[in-house]
Amino acid sequence: MRAARFHSYGAPDVLVIEDASDPHAREGSIRIKVHATSVNPIDVILRAGHLAQFLPMALPVIPGRDAVGVVDEVGPGVTDTHVGDVVFGLGGVSDTTAEFAVLTAWAAVPERWSTAQAAAAGLASVTAGVALDALGDLNGKTLLIEGASGAVGSAAAAFALAAGATVIGTGRESNHPYLQSLGVRPTTYGPGLAERVAVLAPGGVGAALHSAPSDSLSDLLDIVGDTSQVVTVIDGQGAARLGLRKVDARNDSALLRHASALGRDGLYTPRVDHELSLDDIIEAHTLAENGTGKVVITQP
Repeated sequence: MRAARFHSYGAPDVLVIEDASDPHAREGSIRIKVHATSVNPIDVILRAGHLAQFLPMALPVIPGRDAVGVVDEVGPGVTDTHVGDVVFGLGGVSDTTAEFAVLTAWAAVPERWSTAQAAAAGLASVTAGVALDALGDLNGKTLLIEGASGAVGSAAAAFALAAGATVIGTGRESNHPYLQSLGVRPTTYGPGLAERVAVLAPGGVGAALHSAPSDSLSDLLDIVGDTSQVVTVIDGQGAARLGLRKVDARNDSALLRHASALGRDGLYTPRVDHELSLDDIIEAHTLAENGTGKVVITQP
């Protein structure tokens, strides 16, 4: 099969397109003919070698955590999915940016979503879902999301609003119209956040999610005032220092089905900022590394 791979750690230009062995569905998994994948922060971190000491991988490595496509193999034990179904979901730690990918967690693609939107939904939606599960029942609460315009933040906003929360979200001013379109009350990053949030939520904030690479964890804790109600998906060191929780994504089909159901009802539309082809894999990783928005890689 045709795949993106890197044979050594480094900058985006270590990525090449070449032939690789076809994977096959195993117990409890499915294989898809990939139509698109997305580039997530973890893909950039792994390719650069930042986790090589803690998470060694056998080179060469195919990048990618999530994908969308058509099922063409169903592994033993899978009874609710069939060849020909269109699904999105999650593969292994790094293995989906290829002609075929094996998924261990998946859900049906809602008709409302484009292929690119479905590709962007996998890791973002389970990360958001795990984070909100950690915060408990949000119905009637005000949730503050640091980085609400990003892929994870916007997914979390959609899920929280559907759960009955009021959502305040930080983002660049250029993203405020987008946040408003989601039903989020927007504000900006940086100094004075507590004062700005107090104007938007005079009754206080019940929970906070840190989903942007900022040094705001202590500010979020000051605003909420309860270590059990502040979680981060990014800053493990800050969480340990402050007694907060750092949560990580997991391959969970139930969370993906929840995202799919919200998508079907028009309550969640995954964010996509750039669409490139597989042949543009170096540019795709460069864009993602520079933080210019959610990048999706499409295939014929």
